[in-house]
Amino acid sequence: MQTSLFGALLLLLLLLASNANAHNITKILAKFPEYSTFNHYLTTTHLAPEINTRQTITVLAVDNAAMNSLIAKHLPISSLKNVLSLHVLLDYFGAKKLHQITDGTALAATMFQATGSAPGTSGFVNITDLKGGKVGFAATKDADDSGSLSLDATFVKSVKEIPYNISIIQISHVLSNPDAMAPAPAPEATNITDIMSAHGCKAFADTLKTFPDALDVFTSNAEGGLTVFCPTDDTFKSFLPKFKNLTKEEKSSLLLFHGVPIYYSMAMLRSSNGMMNTLATDGKKKFDFEVQNEGQSVTLKTKIVTAKVTGTLIDEEPVAIYTVDKVLKPKEIFKKAEISPAPAPAPEAEAPKSSKHHHKSPPAPPSDDSADSPADSPADSPESDTADDTSEGGERVKKGFWMIVVSVAMVSMLV
Repeated sequence: MQTSLFGALLLLLLLLASNANAHNITKILAKFPEYSTFNHYLTTTHLAPEINTRQTITVLAVDNAAMNSLIAKHLPISSLKNVLSLHVLLDYFGAKKLHQITDGTALAATMFQATGSAPGTSGFVNITDLKGGKVGFAATKDADDSGSLSLDATFVKSVKEIPYNISIIQISHVLSNPDAMAPAPAPEATNITDIMSAHGCKAFADTLKTFPDALDVFTSNAEGGLTVFCPTDDTFKSFLPKFKNLTKEEKSSLLLFHGVPIYYSMAMLRSSNGMMNTLATDGKKKFDFEVQNEGQSVTLKTKIVTAKVTGTLIDEEPVAIYTVDKVLKPKEIFKKAEISPAPAPAPEAEAPKSSKHHHKSPPAPPSDDSADSPADSPADSPESDTADDTSEGGERVKKGFWMIVVSVAMVSMLV
């Protein structure tokens, strides 16, 4: 009894510790408009969710003026991601630690190095404690003819520190090197229908081929970023009788509803909560669904059905294809047909007979509000962003601390 209770309390402590270490780089930087361009491109290049999954990280932010000089180079998105990856160190460097570097210099691995596409030491950043209290930064490829590094970027200030979880510090200039800025080789064209057909989604793939216009939308988006949620064969085959009863336009929209015009890795899906536009989204026709995750499980929720992501067929940027256990049904097509009518109210007990006749009122018609009125997603409400990304004295850490103290006390009493 005591052993099982001890294990439960230990699990509670671990959960509290993981919650206390959670951070969201986008929300943190959103409070500092001077880094809005840097923050925007962390999202555009999909670096933000990758940063959020790391427990120990340092982000070298640059202000809007410094970012403008980078944007003016008109780099492809893949190269821009590599350059920004140089600004994410896989270690914790707060303002105090920068001035306490052993021997005055350190070599820090970056997220660019972690990709495996950085040759040699080009994915490392040199940090040097200079005279006069300054700290210099350089990508290791930035060396002159003599082989010495040019420390053009310097430490400006600390923006946000959550020891020893995440540190965001401002540096004066953008870091770069030739390897990071070099354009990536063009990816080979991905035949999404062949991939689906070979891995249990042939029914969906064959149906998509009969709609050339819809297939062209999938194919054209595969070059810049595409995520497909493919119903498995048994799932889609059982749905075909309903599919055949739809109009041609509704059939096309339903197929497009299973694609998202952005690449989402599984790690990104597991760190995302909120509404997603689809390939079917068009002006007033939202055709969106909500992504929800709990632990390792990811679900897609429309107003009509909730489907679970059950497997991965391919997850290689810029294309990801996942299997789902249900056909995604948009409310724009299945407004009323998929919703069971509310049961009629039970007849009232008959009153004692009187000399006058009373006609019973007909039961109220079933309400369609749940299908027709688009409920706002929790992720879209302003309250969802009010949670502060606290530092040492943050409220979240305080609560976690006191819960840990109580748990430890209970364990001591049991032992």
